[in-house]
Amino acid sequence: MKVQRVKRFALLMAARDSDYVKKVYGGYYNVFVEAFADEGEKWDMFRVVEGEFPDMDDLQKYEGFVISGSPYDAYGDENWILKLYFLLQKLFTMRKKVLGICFGHQVLCRALGGKVGKAYSGWDIGIRKVRFTEDFTFHGYFDDNFDEIPPTLSVIECHQDEVCEVPEGAQVLACSDKTRVEMLTFGDNILGIQGHPEYTKDILDNLIDRLLSNDSIEKGFAEEAKMKLMETEADRKYWEGICKSFLKGRWITQSQIVSVVKQ
Repeated sequence: MKVQRVKRFALLMAARDSDYVKKVYGGYYNVFVEAFADEGEKWDMFRVVEGEFPDMDDLQKYEGFVISGSPYDAYGDENWILKLYFLLQKLFTMRKKVLGICFGHQVLCRALGGKVGKAYSGWDIGIRKVRFTEDFTFHGYFDDNFDEIPPTLSVIECHQDEVCEVPEGAQVLACSDKTRVEMLTFGDNILGIQGHPEYTKDILDNLIDRLLSNDSIEKGFAEEAKMKLMETEADRKYWEGICKSFLKGRWITQSQIVSVVKQ
């Protein structure tokens, strides 16, 4: 009897666990696994923010990689960020699936030749509707509870940086009134999402409290963000389906469709 190979994925953790996330979820690792993992898979975490990286000889054994959000700037020159930058370039040449979330989205763009900086419009914190562009063609996997993806989806956001210029050859797949590049692809193996598909509302609510306590945001801004957070919901299941379909090779991209047509 043929033994089925266990699929392995790597989570490149660019943030440290907050006390709240450790207490309620047991750490961000569990948050990501709950959102993106399927039964029978193995997920390894590397705390890149603390200098922990996968061995170069082990990269081939992973089906895909996920880069988390971070309180650090993707355009920073800390040693671990530069090391991550070169690792992502290596994964791109290996044609490995790489999904970047928030900081991960931004550092992917930097590594592949784009530009990242402070957002001209300031902080974006809350649940925001993003619009898919005409380049977004999703033929992927959802469970029986979902049909095709609507033209707009709401996602949890928490960032003050953004992609200013996409890498040459990348496609912008979604935008919002606040952020021009909410989602992009580069070839068939790179996906970046500015929002947080993995976040729950309580995680963001606690994060707002922490940003207020360290004077990153003002009290009035925090109160307004919390109030709006109570009034709406993120389309988490759709976003999780998009991310999982991409990582597991179940999303047929526009470039793949064109390739088939040409054949």
